Amino acid sequence: MRVRDLMQQPVVSLDESAEIDLADGLMRMDRIRHLPVLSSDRLVGIVSQRDLFRAGVERSLGRADEGPPSPSLLLRDVMNREVVTAHPDADLASAVEMLLQRRIGCLPVVEDGRLVGLLSETDCLRHLATLLESRA
Repeated sequence: MRVRDLMQQPVVSLDESAEIDLADGLMRMDRIRHLPVLSSDRLVGIVSQRDLFRAGVERSLGRADEGPPSPSLLLRDVMNREVVTAHPDADLASAVEMLLQRRIGCLPVVEDGRLVGLLSETDCLRHLATLLESRA
């Protein structure tokens, strides 16, 4: 089985110049935990709910009680730039092993430099549930 067989598409993503408040709202509304970050249609980073939480805490701790509100952070300020990716034709077992070894929750799927899908832990668990159900 290949990554393309389980990856989710289309992928919800935002440009690196988007404010983190927009990303937070979008992630809450769509109930997603990982958001690929693009620049000119190229994957340049990824933001997780944990990244946004951390940025929000740091922003609120740095705010003076009576000072002016701090400017909104942009995704480029909080995103993880070291993104581990997969190719759509990669073996699914290898992709799952990468998720486990790197202790990450998703793999953006990239082909010819463009984001074409996203493979998450949840996608893999759903597939496992289907396999287990078919054996019962």
